Amino acid sequence: MTKGNYFVVGGSSGIGREIVQGLSQGEHRIYVGSREPRQIEEIAGVKHIQLDVLAPSWPEVGLPESLQGLVYCPGSIRLRPFHLLKDEEFLEDFALNLLGAVRILRTMLPRLQSSPVLASVVLFSTVAAQTGMPYHASIASAKGAVEGLTRALAAEWAPGIRVNAVAPSLTDTPLAHRLLSSDEKRTAAAERHPLQRVGSPSDPAEMALYLLSDRATWITGQIFHVDGGISSVQKLN
Repeated sequence: MTKGNYFVVGGSSGIGREIVQGLSQGEHRIYVGSREPRQIEEIAGVKHIQLDVLAPSWPEVGLPESLQGLVYCPGSIRLRPFHLLKDEEFLEDFALNLLGAVRILRTMLPRLQSSPVLASVVLFSTVAAQTGMPYHASIASAKGAVEGLTRALAAEWAPGIRVNAVAPSLTDTPLAHRLLSSDEKRTAAAERHPLQRVGSPSDPAEMALYLLSDRATWITGQIFHVDGGISSVQKLN
């Protein structure tokens, strides 16, 4: 991977932190945007930027003039029957998952365009955006919009900037804690996947790191499912 400047929004925990850990092995300059640092600066080469993606604007203090890679990790897991979902809950998921990414990308575009090498953007979707799952109406709608944004920007920003997305299934992160809070829940979740386990943060993180790397320079506009096979494989038992 080309040494350079990488900005990971939501990189202080979960999948984002795993991406930061991976980037730190390459002696890059890594900037992490989040509301709380959570000891993220203990990782070599990392600088924390105070950032709330729901704020209409934020000071661009401490960021470099060019970026070789940008990752937007913030997300939500709101699982509820459709008839119980309120308008404001749809809007909250939309604001965090799509509009937060839009604001970051709009602000960071000049820096990505200033990259001396082909820049890469990685967004995050969910397996539920393309595979219908009960109780996922709000988050699937918001992440479906992220997938549309991914393809649109890949077309608009080519050939100078690549844009791809990773769509995980249930992953063992703090965000998913209540869904995996007992042995029974963890076993049931694992058994829904053909590979018989839930994801670890390193699973989608490794895909994101690949998409940021020089090995992926002919890939753009794609949604990569890192989901234990649940979106495409049906076991016949």
